[in-house]
Amino acid sequence: MELALTEAETLRPAPKFILFCAFTFDPEAAKDIDEVNWPGVTLLKAQMNTDLLTEDLKKKRSSNQSFWLMGQPDVELRQRADGLWEVEVNGFDYFDPSAGDLVSGGKKQIAMWSLDTDYDNRSLLPHQVFFPMADDQGGWNRLKKTVRAELDEDLLEQFHGTVSLPFEAGENGCVAVKIVDDRGIESLKIMQLAE
Repeated sequence: MELALTEAETLRPAPKFILFCAFTFDPEAAKDIDEVNWPGVTLLKAQMNTDLLTEDLKKKRSSNQSFWLMGQPDVELRQRADGLWEVEVNGFDYFDPSAGDLVSGGKKQIAMWSLDTDYDNRSLLPHQVFFPMADDQGGWNRLKKTVRAELDEDLLEQFHGTVSLPFEAGENGCVAVKIVDDRGIESLKIMQLAE
């Protein structure tokens, strides 16, 4: 990222947009891109479709997209009356290049989301993982069959929604929410807890 920014500073006329493309963004790299403040320049992240890796699997139709511009999830962080915290995921935004519009994806398009309740600004460690779109055969139920484990059925129901389980503030005072939408596109939001 630093090399790209250094090179962009030498360009004349100065760029208005810098686009970072990757098959997946490391949480720290995504955070670094989001935190750059360069007046007059917008930094964007685009997740590349993995079909680009294999020549014979590349999508042939023009309606299929090889790049998706990523936005941050629409997430609400709130402290409850009992002093615990909870997160609610409301959706996400992405840019649809075929229509040239910003599209809002709602809760119904979230395939999976995870919550790191004590994000250390280096590594994402999910403490809670949710599958809002999962039916009786998917999500945690599929994992249960795969690992042949006994899981608490009542607890599993709580991991199908878009509101986290209550949690205590961690020593880092920071949470991270990662969303995977119904197209497989990932996005990340990092938030500080404030008393």
